[in-house]
Amino acid sequence: MFDLRMWFRALQIIPRLGKDEWDRLDVVSRWLIATRAAVFVMTIVSAGIGGILAARDGQFSGLNFLACLIGLVFAHATNNLVNDLTDHLQGVDKGNYFRAQYGPQPLEHGLMSVRDVLRYTAITGAIALAAGVWLIAATGTTALGLMLAGVFFVLFYTWPLKHIGLGEPTVLLVWGPLMVGGTYLCTAGQWSWDAALIGTAYALGPTAVLFGKHTDKLPADRAKGIFTLPVLLGEPLARRCVTVMLAAQLVAVLALVWRGALGWPLLIVLAAVPMLRDTAAVFARPRPDTCPPEFPKHIWPTYLVAYAFRYNRRFGLLFLLGLLIELALS
Repeated sequence: MFDLRMWFRALQIIPRLGKDEWDRLDVVSRWLIATRAAVFVMTIVSAGIGGILAARDGQFSGLNFLACLIGLVFAHATNNLVNDLTDHLQGVDKGNYFRAQYGPQPLEHGLMSVRDVLRYTAITGAIALAAGVWLIAATGTTALGLMLAGVFFVLFYTWPLKHIGLGEPTVLLVWGPLMVGGTYLCTAGQWSWDAALIGTAYALGPTAVLFGKHTDKLPADRAKGIFTLPVLLGEPLARRCVTVMLAAQLVAVLALVWRGALGWPLLIVLAAVPMLRDTAAVFARPRPDTCPPEFPKHIWPTYLVAYAFRYNRRFGLLFLLGLLIELALS
């Protein structure tokens, strides 16, 4: 029996649940929780930006866009499964590590076996690859290069890239030129540097989200020898970097509107400024060691990442709305 309420819940947050609850879940609910589907919104926004830009330019294949959207979401899901599997096998998530605190780590919590996760990973990855093969057949060898780059990042983001300070630059590259530029290519049939540049402006948000997450778990990563950029920079500078990235994202959109790469409807992103101000205020203070009274306890110990993610979701949806208005007026 499918539990639609759990599907909806898993798409909003990463639910905390025990073994008995897990055993009662349907396979889709388990997949959504195991892949941390709540964060797929960032991938959907990147794909949406590329697709709407292609439609704005009068070159849009709905079937190719759908294949691209499915491929990117399932690639993201595969990466999250590989991430948990790799960290489990390397012993990173043992000892109540940060990942095992904010939501179910299926392997560490005994919800799934290694074989189960491998099965999920194989099926999820196969769907992503099938979408990629379809797009290569439809659009040519450039899409092959993008798919191979995607496979590389899916397999090697967790190790070694994340361990040597390259995880954050990877997110900027993947959620920007690779996803937005790649979706434009597959949907419009040609590459667009403007789409890649616009994608990079949006990707500053997902990169800031990852910065927030890695700053939240900075002490734990340092203790385990995982040298993310926040570990290398230190917490004060890492927090300032997030504020700079979010402000730069807004400035970049304004600059793209000024030079004509984006239309005036994109000024709607200015509606996110009040939330940006509030988010910057959070990042201006040291991260608390314990859950503040006003902060939702079911989200803790994610703290900085929760504020960065909330802001990025607001900004991303406003960005999509602006693009849709521009498309309607064109």
